[in-house]
Amino acid sequence: MRLALGVLVLTLIADQASKYWVITRMALDQRLFIEVMDPYLNFAMAWNRGINFGLFGSDSDVMRYLLVAVALGISAFVWVWVRREQGGAWMQIGAGLLVGGALGNVIDRLRWGAVADFINMSCCGLRNPYAFNVADVAIFAGAFALILFSGRKGPDAA
Repeated sequence: MRLALGVLVLTLIADQASKYWVITRMALDQRLFIEVMDPYLNFAMAWNRGINFGLFGSDSDVMRYLLVAVALGISAFVWVWVRREQGGAWMQIGAGLLVGGALGNVIDRLRWGAVADFINMSCCGLRNPYAFNVADVAIFAGAFALILFSGRKGPDAA
C-alpha cells in the first residue's frame, strides 16, 4: 500500500496547490473568470456545495458535514478493500487517486464550506456551464482504474 499512499499524497498536493494558486495567486475567487485557451480551456470559479454538478447542494451545515462523512466513509472502504484484495499496482494507483481526490474535496468543505471548482472545458461550439478541479479528475480516474483492475491479484496484476 506504499504505492497507494504515495499516489494519495501526490494527488492531494496537486489538488490543494492548484486551488491555492488559482484562488490566492490568480484571485479567481474575485475575478470569477480567466481565459486560458478560450473556448477550450478557461478558469471559471464555482463553489460546489453539493456533489457532481451541484446535486444535493445546500448551504446547510448538516449537508456539508454529511458530505464530508460520506467522502471519508467511501475513502475508508476503498482503502480497506484494496488492502484486503492485495491489489496490484494499478489498483493501488486507483485507490490513491480516488482517496487523494476525495480528501482534497473534504479539505475544501472543511476550509471554505464548499468545494472549489475552477477548470472549465468546452468543445465543438458547445459551451460547458460546469467546472471541476484536479480532485474530481483524480476521483474519476481512480474509480475507473479500480473498476478496470479489480479482481486481479499481486504486484504485477497490470
